[in-house]
Amino acid sequence: MPRTTGAAQRPEPPRSALVPGTAVPVRWTKWPGTQHWEHECVWLGSDEHGDWLGQRAGARSWRPGRDFRAQTPNVVLVPAGDDWAATFYGPGHASGMEVYIDLGQYIGWAESGPATVVGVDMDLDVVRDTVRGTWVDDEDELEEHAALWGYPGTLVTHLHAVAATLHHSVEARRPPFDDLTPTAWLTVLDALEP
Repeated sequence: MPRTTGAAQRPEPPRSALVPGTAVPVRWTKWPGTQHWEHECVWLGSDEHGDWLGQRAGARSWRPGRDFRAQTPNVVLVPAGDDWAATFYGPGHASGMEVYIDLGQYIGWAESGPATVVGVDMDLDVVRDTVRGTWVDDEDELEEHAALWGYPGTLVTHLHAVAATLHHSVEARRPPFDDLTPTAWLTVLDALEP
């Protein structure tokens, strides 16, 4: 699912300077440039699916009006050149959450400064948990924000198509949305010194 909206690719991270355990924050904004979620993460490595970050239990996530600590460890996949980033939760998450995919734009490494993953959150999410199964979330939010902030129609159509493709892959448990792939990265996270 390569980006089809004509956006410039984010630069490659300075991998030679990254070692497992290096702090790499994740910073999301919303379409008009307003602040959104920020997450304390660490670099884990990369594979054929993209770059992997980890968030230990107790690490902080916050946005205006909300601030909490991660209940369980999780790992975040940032694929190169795609319009999404996926979070995979370790066993024991209170809600039964397994996979949470944020659809967005301009997702990747910050163009300058310390190694940071950034992106523009575009409302739609693909979710899998142990209670409801797999579904596309926040379609109403996408429509509301599209009208409020003037998302281009082609972008809205593209996001719906990406969500449908991801929904199918997550439901079918195709790698990296299987159990084995994120479990291997959760093991890497667990082995790191706090």
